[in-house]
Amino acid sequence: MSFDQAQKKERTELILKRVTNLSPVPKILSEVLELLKDINTSPQLLAKAIAKDQSIVVKILTIANSPFYGLSKRVSTIEYAIMILGFNEIRNIVMALSLMESLKNKSDQYMDQKEFWIHAYITATIAKKITDDMGLRLGGDAFIGGLLHDLGISVIHRYLHTDFVSVYEAVNNGMKYSEAETLTLGMDHQSIGSVLLKNWNLPEQFYEIVKCHHTPNLAYNTKVISSIVHFADYMTQRLKLGTFSWDNDMELNYEAAVTLQFKDQDEIDKFIELYRNPVQHQLESLRLMF
Repeated sequence: MSFDQAQKKERTELILKRVTNLSPVPKILSEVLELLKDINTSPQLLAKAIAKDQSIVVKILTIANSPFYGLSKRVSTIEYAIMILGFNEIRNIVMALSLMESLKNKSDQYMDQKEFWIHAYITATIAKKITDDMGLRLGGDAFIGGLLHDLGISVIHRYLHTDFVSVYEAVNNGMKYSEAETLTLGMDHQSIGSVLLKNWNLPEQFYEIVKCHHTPNLAYNTKVISSIVHFADYMTQRLKLGTFSWDNDMELNYEAAVTLQFKDQDEIDKFIELYRNPVQHQLESLRLMF
């Protein structure tokens, strides 16, 4: 790294240390997360707290009825959602909604926030589904990791907006996103998201997943989950469903495909195609959430 790049990296890291003023999480979400910490909380008490905000009720029911959950009966009440999904799954969903609310930003000509969050959510649900299909008990980590994987892009847009515009213009002139980010900021959006999660004291697995979602072969403790999030991210581009413009030049990491035990490109293509209809249905239901 050149002296100039090192200076840019240092400047970016200093700005990230000041990013502590997230928008406040809606009171109801904070209350629900507190209830979920208490092992003595009853499903009835939890449902009563969630029911105070009908917009959150709609979002949770939308998620519960997603084809990715594969439930045979439609979930029409919060009580039933809690009973069917369980506290851990409800916790993941509420945490995801809380993060979405706290990191919400305004769209502009450089970034469509709706496109960003739909992509994050689709990546999260695909990652969870792959994890469940593989028989791994890591669906929650895959979901949160998928949701947060592009956090660094949102942070650049919100807190380093002039640099965001520079990256955007460099890409329009033919440069790859990762190169433009590193040239402008001294680090890419993977590292920026990872540094921020570390600063916020989130569990270590999440900042490694975020740091390695384009390069899961470099993951140390989360190689499988990072590979799954990477593959889910790649799938949105291949299916052209829930895509995000910053992934336009994304390529499948070969070692991730090996980690997930794909034999060849034909097997990868067939696997991806199996997800087309569920992702399409998920996108349609997400219109209610965003």
